[in-house]
Amino acid sequence: MTQTDPHHDTPGTVHRVESKSTASLLSEALNHVSGLVRKEVDLARAEMSRAASRAGMGIGLIVAAVILSLTALNVLAAAFVAWLAETGLGAGWSSLIVGGVILVIAAILVKVGINRVKAVTNAPKRSAESIRRDAAAVKGAIND
Repeated sequence: MTQTDPHHDTPGTVHRVESKSTASLLSEALNHVSGLVRKEVDLARAEMSRAASRAGMGIGLIVAAVILSLTALNVLAAAFVAWLAETGLGAGWSSLIVGGVILVIAAILVKVGINRVKAVTNAPKRSAESIRRDAAAVKGAIND
């Protein structure tokens, strides 16, 4: 029984090399690229969904600020004005003080809500940049 060394070739040995055709390699590369693009689109869709959710939260805060402002003006303002008027301030000055405090609170709520909405507008930049890099890589591979 003789053993042969797989790394040692004897003269006249025919090697069988499996190679893929250019068409099959190109088809495989296109399948990979289309899969990558699909995944990038899915990522962009997920980021947009997350962005819409955050924008909804910001808009909800703005609506809450408006409702609180109206409620405060209608319910608490009258009571606070009456209390200030009893302390010796006139009704006019009492009304100005109460109105100013309520407006400051409303302005803070609106500012927080607007900041949340603005933070959402930058969300899909990561996906867009990733798609640009992938496109550049594919162009580079095709040109080489």
